[in-house]
Amino acid sequence: MTNPIIDKLQQRFDADAAAGMDDVFQFQFSDADDYYLVVKDGSLDVQQGEHDDPSVTLSMTTDTLKGVMNGDINGMTAFMTGKLKATGNVMLATKLTSLFPNR
Repeated sequence: MTNPIIDKLQQRFDADAAAGMDDVFQFQFSDADDYYLVVKDGSLDVQQGEHDDPSVTLSMTTDTLKGVMNGDINGMTAFMTGKLKATGNVMLATKLTSLFPNR
C-alpha cells in the first residue's frame, strides 16, 4: 500500500538539492506504515519499512508531515511542541524543505 504523502514527496524531489548527499531519512508514522528515503548523489529511493541505520529518524503523524511540507506547520515549531520527534542527525531534517520544495 502506498502513502499519498510519500508519493507527493517523490514528485517534489529536487535532485539538484541532493547532489553530494548520502543520507537516509526514516519516517515513523503513528498513524501509517513506516517509510525511509535514501537520498544519494541526487537520487531518491523510497522504501516501506525500517532502515537498519538511518541518518535521521523522524516520528510524527502523516498530518504533521503534510503540514510541514506544504508550509502550514513550521518544522521547528512542530519539533518544539512535540508533534515531531527527531533522533540521529537532527540537522538533516532541516534539509527536507530544500530537498522537497513546495512548488
